[in-house]
Amino acid sequence: MINSVVDFSVIVGGIIVIGAVCFAVAVNLQRQERANDAASPDRRLRVVLPTTAGPAGPAVAGRSRRRRGEVELLPPGARVNFADERKAAKIDELLAALDRDLVGLVPIKRKVEEIASLLLVDRARNKFGLTAPRPSLHMCFTGAPGTGKTTMALRMADLLHRLGYLEKGQLVHAMRDDLVGEFVGHTAPKTRRVLDRAMGGVLFIDEAYYLYRAADSKDFGQEVIDILLQVMENERDNLVVVLAGYKDRMEDFFTVNPGMRSRIAHHLDFAPYDLGELVSIGELMLTEANYHLSPTAQVAFRDEVAREMDQPGFANARSVRNDLDRARLRHAHRIAADTGRLWTRDELMRLEAADVVDDLGLVLNPFGGSATIPGTATGFTTPER
Repeated sequence: MINSVVDFSVIVGGIIVIGAVCFAVAVNLQRQERANDAASPDRRLRVVLPTTAGPAGPAVAGRSRRRRGEVELLPPGARVNFADERKAAKIDELLAALDRDLVGLVPIKRKVEEIASLLLVDRARNKFGLTAPRPSLHMCFTGAPGTGKTTMALRMADLLHRLGYLEKGQLVHAMRDDLVGEFVGHTAPKTRRVLDRAMGGVLFIDEAYYLYRAADSKDFGQEVIDILLQVMENERDNLVVVLAGYKDRMEDFFTVNPGMRSRIAHHLDFAPYDLGELVSIGELMLTEANYHLSPTAQVAFRDEVAREMDQPGFANARSVRNDLDRARLRHAHRIAADTGRLWTRDELMRLEAADVVDDLGLVLNPFGGSATIPGTATGFTTPER
């Protein structure tokens, strides 16, 4: 009898020890997972928060149905005025900024205004208890680099936030490396982390066609696509996905992934800018940076942009920005080199023709010798964002 009691005590003691060990291991694994997550390269994802806060009005129709007590319904005989609705949501302010800050893109701006009108009417209907399925807001932006796709995605996130269709309105910019894992079991948690950060805002996937690599049977990109398909359908109240890239490559992507095409309601094509639009874009950039072109520099700048438009690798507004950055570099060297002269405010702002164009693609190195300006002779452009 005594032996039985002793044996039973030993067994119970062993179980307690094993349980304590398991608990300690679980706690240690959880701490390690948090540490790995904090050190993950996914933390480098670019998250852009909205610049303005949206109204505190009712959220999407679906959410209003779930929490009807939060929506103050109007009586059936009431009337709404859309001038007041637009003012409350600051829609006109946003659209005016779109016209002021983005040159050209007339068809794109028209589509944005149509989407804004639909969501505005939807919100007004919601005040009368008129519910309808939430419209699909997932989008595809196609076009060459530097045509305004990322900028438009930012404005769209702000618009949807103002109208209460997105809770936060931030934009998370991601590419293949941010989503696709390197080994079995790595892709799903990596993709989920990106989606978690994007919830309540817009997930902008640049060069989305690189997610699918048909030639590589061991590629994990298809797993990302499968997760996106599910989330785009089940979480469309909380997330808007924008896919972006070259038009022909996106068409190929949709051909092999028809489920993705069916979830994209709005396909917007961003046409290349013409010469006049590119010059205007350059002038806007200079104004924002407190610079301006002299009359001779204006001619030189226009000629230089026209020449570059025929070069391979030309990236529209992005190439214009690079040109102006190089012009500022030459201007700064020219000004700083003349140490004995007193310079006026206007001279510190004015770019001359010699600053805009340098046939040799060289500038003097302040520390001696000369240095090649990247892109002057090679047509260097930054990768598409």
